[in-house]
Amino acid sequence: MSGSGFFSSKAFAVVGASADRAKYGNRVLRWYIDNKLPVTPINARAEGEIEGLASVKSLGDLQKAQQEQGGGVPLSVSVSVITPPQVSQRVVEEAAALGIRHMWFQPGSEPEALDQLGEKYGIQVIGSGPCILVEGERMLLAQEARL
Repeated sequence: MSGSGFFSSKAFAVVGASADRAKYGNRVLRWYIDNKLPVTPINARAEGEIEGLASVKSLGDLQKAQQEQGGGVPLSVSVSVITPPQVSQRVVEEAAALGIRHMWFQPGSEPEALDQLGEKYGIQVIGSGPCILVEGERMLLAQEARL
């Protein structure tokens, strides 16, 4: 599926965010920060903050935090994923249960049969090639031009 709609969200999350600035999970998180997009780092093992942002352990925890702040369900967020494929499979299933509709799997993070999973759960997925660090700015500008 194409990426149209990914940047129409008002909030973003990075699953697999890392405090290690050499890792792609950190580089992708910083891409959002550098582009002034509201982003939440998600890391199952992280505590506290990553790049000065409060991190959460799962998409479910993000939903709880959003609800506490008066946000609704389904979780209105586009999600970048930088996890091993077997973890990414579970992330897709959790996202589907939360009503998430836009996910971008960074190269190497795609679970098997990603397009079929997207269709099964009604999630618009980007994967099998484009990296947000390379294609993100072009896609963001294209979305802004449509507004």
